[in-house]
Amino acid sequence: MGPPNWPVIGLVCGPVSVYVTEEFSESEQDILRRYFTNLDSPVFALVNLPQVVKGALFARYSRSAKSLRRLFLDEFVGELDISGDASVDATVGLRRAEELYDKVFFEYGDDSVAQLGGVHLACEQASNLLTKVLEWGRLAAYLEQSTRYIEYNSRVEGRYRYYRDPAVLSSPLGTRYVGDLDRLFDTYSDLFGQAREFIKTETPKSAGDSDFVYRTAIKAKSLDAVRGILPAAAQSNVGIYGTGQAYEQLLLRMQADPLPESREYAKLMLHELRKVIPSFVKRVDLADRGQVTSQYFETNREAMSSVAAELIEQPEQSDVGANVELVDFDPDGETKMIASMLYPHSSLSERKLEDQVSAMTVEERLRVVRAYVGERKNRRHRPGRALERPFYRFDVLSDYGAFRDLQRHRMLTIEWQTLKPDHGYTRPELVDRANLTEPFDEAMDRSAELYDALRSEFPAQASYAVSLAYRIRFNMNLNARSAMHMLELRSTPQGHPAYRVVAQQMHTQIAEVAGHNAIAEMMTFVDHSSETDLERLEAEKRAEGKRSNRLG
Repeated sequence: MGPPNWPVIGLVCGPVSVYVTEEFSESEQDILRRYFTNLDSPVFALVNLPQVVKGALFARYSRSAKSLRRLFLDEFVGELDISGDASVDATVGLRRAEELYDKVFFEYGDDSVAQLGGVHLACEQASNLLTKVLEWGRLAAYLEQSTRYIEYNSRVEGRYRYYRDPAVLSSPLGTRYVGDLDRLFDTYSDLFGQAREFIKTETPKSAGDSDFVYRTAIKAKSLDAVRGILPAAAQSNVGIYGTGQAYEQLLLRMQADPLPESREYAKLMLHELRKVIPSFVKRVDLADRGQVTSQYFETNREAMSSVAAELIEQPEQSDVGANVELVDFDPDGETKMIASMLYPHSSLSERKLEDQVSAMTVEERLRVVRAYVGERKNRRHRPGRALERPFYRFDVLSDYGAFRDLQRHRMLTIEWQTLKPDHGYTRPELVDRANLTEPFDEAMDRSAELYDALRSEFPAQASYAVSLAYRIRFNMNLNARSAMHMLELRSTPQGHPAYRVVAQQMHTQIAEVAGHNAIAEMMTFVDHSSETDLERLEAEKRAEGKRSNRLG
């Protein structure tokens, strides 16, 4: 049986719980009860802490293999004055007067009120499929555990860190599921060690680099090389900060999701959110409110799936490399953007401004653009909202690992197809150089074969078996301002090569396919350099310099 305080039925499979429960000493429990809404569920809210502490916890969270509660005990408690909180117990929920909220929010339906209360929520032991569901919304902030800083080669209570779906485990395929995923993790662990030794030989430590900086850069590159072996069932920790409105919308979608893990996890989240913002999520599971909305989502999804299966041919595809295609844009986007730049400084209508801009010479247009953009000294100097006028829609085929990083950008519209092995996979060039091609390919074959075995009986859960190196097709619709932020960030030399090439191709197509050269030139910090020896080395040097200055 699962831990007695868990609110959800169906989260256990035989004698083994789906989630691992962390053990804390009595003194640790006494501290944790003041700041976390439970001590045994993978979902919990943070309370009674300053906002800056909660933000710092989440920032550290993304690069630590520890759970948030353990991280708090090990690295934060010693820096805080907690003596005044001895009588606080957050695990029993917060009792507060809610009559006003009920009247304004629930009875009158004023959704804007739900934008005024926010919660830091930790979502641990979520599969990589579930993390994408959690991070769908635009109205919240997210931090996810990074595969380039955290090794997945250790076991917790004898088990590798991947999600075990109860229905799959109780089926005749359960033993194979565990066996095949264990072997994928075994291969990941073996190849990580071999890749690390190869990189040390190929890129020796320079005299000016500290041991810590060198080891960190080597580890990141090694993990980048082998992360594609990890299956989508691999579990991650996600920190979310959102308003009551954002959580309500998230839970309504999760209740309608075809993935059983998502629906069960929504119950865990709702249980914790009701301890801190009960009025804001009161409608989620009411039959005539949240349930009927979730049913609407589910009915429409099933109808579309049926229509698509009937009308659309689905040939097998096997494309090579990253595939980025600019499928839609406004040919007059630059003219409209320049008119938008001038609009606040004019008394003309937008249409008349566009007419005047159309009559300008190229040099005159460039004068406007240069004045608007100014001198950008770093990529955080971003021009104003006139850049939101032009738009670009890209169809992208990349490995799932790159998709995970690109998907987290908020100010765009993104939709993706089902993760499956049909589009083939990417194998990092470093894997070939290190003579690890054969075991890498064997892992990919094992992943695809397990997917094929699961797909007929468990169509939603079959994607758990798919390794992150397999490609997924998705589209991204974004304006030029969002593109500037994303492409400059994701093309930096310290970024993962898989998403760097996507960002570089998108930038090239804005200039060459759309013909928006002025817009492309504004993105001065897009980096088109090729892969470096140790992507994280320079970034780690800068981080070490900051640490030294702070301590000095």
